[in-house]
Amino acid sequence: MGEPEVTTEAGDFWHRVADEVADDLAMDAIDRERAGKPPFDEVERLRESGLPAVLAPPAPDGRGMGWRDASAVVRRIAAADGSVGELLGRHYVLSWSARFFATPEHAAELEARAAREQWLWAGETAAPEPLPRGELPGPTLTPTADGGHLVLDGHRALPAAVDEADRLVLDAVCSVTHEPVVVVVDARHPRVGRELSHDRFGQRLTGAGTVHFDGVPVAAADVLGPAGRDEDMAPPHTTLAPLALGLMLTQVALGVAEGALAEARDLSRSARHARPPHDEADLLLAYGELALALHTASAVTDRATAAMADALVAGRGLDHERRADTAAQVAMAGTVTARAALLTGERVPALTDADGADRFWRNVLALVDRGPTGPTMRAIGDHYLNTVRRDAPFPSRPNGDGE
Repeated sequence: MGEPEVTTEAGDFWHRVADEVADDLAMDAIDRERAGKPPFDEVERLRESGLPAVLAPPAPDGRGMGWRDASAVVRRIAAADGSVGELLGRHYVLSWSARFFATPEHAAELEARAAREQWLWAGETAAPEPLPRGELPGPTLTPTADGGHLVLDGHRALPAAVDEADRLVLDAVCSVTHEPVVVVVDARHPRVGRELSHDRFGQRLTGAGTVHFDGVPVAAADVLGPAGRDEDMAPPHTTLAPLALGLMLTQVALGVAEGALAEARDLSRSARHARPPHDEADLLLAYGELALALHTASAVTDRATAAMADALVAGRGLDHERRADTAAQVAMAGTVTARAALLTGERVPALTDADGADRFWRNVLALVDRGPTGPTMRAIGDHYLNTVRRDAPFPSRPNGDGE
């Protein structure tokens, strides 16, 4: 970490590419969502565009893309197809894994190879604890008897690109130390099995499923380092990993909601001639409320995006205070966006009565955290009340105090 983000010119070019891919995906989004097939064709479209290759951490040789530009690209794709946006967003966050968990030298070597071979990343580096009911235990990493290499056994449910990824990055428990470590696995190895999920409620085209590991060899160089689940003990830059993923999924949810409202707007415009005049005021009120909710979510998310970009650039120089500020920004973005996206997903089908509009609501439900907001709000409040910084995310005193 520490390299500058891509130039504005390069960013503009890839934004145009993202627009073209999004327009292409939008043309048959309803039919593909209903078919619910694995995203082979969608991944091929992405590969042809070059987006997976460029969505990698920025490097001194000019390859890769910075966090702000990557977030904008993912959000634009998600507006057209939420599943493809999630797949691409997870790929980008996972491509940072070596910088989060490995040494700088190790990270540079792995990223150079990933760029040469144009890997598509999938996986998960923070399995929920305790495991949900019915979920299989996570994989275990065990040294061989001769000590030549390690072997991976077990199972892991993954949310995207199970059958399309080139490399998997995930946490596994070391059988010797009983500590979680992050490993890179060749997704095409013959001892890696896959079982795809079918008939998902939302985000049907991400390519989710369960991966099975049956004695898969793992070289020492493919062990990135400790998983760093303890925020108090792990280096601050390592604990950015779950924050980065959470913020990227917020971008995806916001993109889905923005795509839903844009589609509803276009349909409403075309049908206005058939609407009774007394309905116009109610329609304008509904669109005004949704536009305001999404605009607010966008502003809060953009601020969190800037904070995350700065934290990633700081890299190993990131301190605990700055990490806490970033976590607060990410939490606010996730909370505000969840509310706005849920509201939009619920109301768009009624505004349009259009075929396929329900997919937006289902996709939002699959993306946002619908659990109790109390713990998150208390954490944000604790940060605001008990943290003193010159550049805090809120003004330290009300306006009009004479200063």
